[in-house]
Amino acid sequence: MAFEALESTIRSPALRSVARHWAEARGSRRMPGWGDIRPSRIVRQLPIVWSYIYDRSSDTFTGRLAGDRIEEIFGKPFRQMPLSEIFPASEYQDVFQRAKRVVCEPALYRGEGLVFRQLNKFGYGERILLPLAADGASGDGILGCTEYHSIDGPYDEALPHADDWFAL
Repeated sequence: MAFEALESTIRSPALRSVARHWAEARGSRRMPGWGDIRPSRIVRQLPIVWSYIYDRSSDTFTGRLAGDRIEEIFGKPFRQMPLSEIFPASEYQDVFQRAKRVVCEPALYRGEGLVFRQLNKFGYGERILLPLAADGASGDGILGCTEYHSIDGPYDEALPHADDWFAL
């Protein structure tokens, strides 16, 4: 039921395609593992797909991959970078807490609004975070997808914002 609730809130066809692939990849398990994700099934969305690895023992996230549109936001490689080095200190705790909730609860997340503020660039759009688990049960990563359009000038606080959570 959680997946259907998430899917009904997703506006972007690209994000909906990634979410549907995640659901198909998990089969009867609670969550799919990274090895269950087939890039060929979401090839059109790969530029806006990203992923983190979660290490429970150190309670840290590390970048696994990021598509071209995602890497252009950060202006640096994403792969094998600690989350604390990907995001500025001012945003790190919020990003970390959202990611940890997705992996550890586990939960599905959909957000809309300001999806990034990096290097004096702003992006407005929609984002999903979906948990991954090699064993199908204990979260060990995140599959994410962010569709956005760049905003010139300062961000308008009046633009709509939403955070939707769905417990698995």
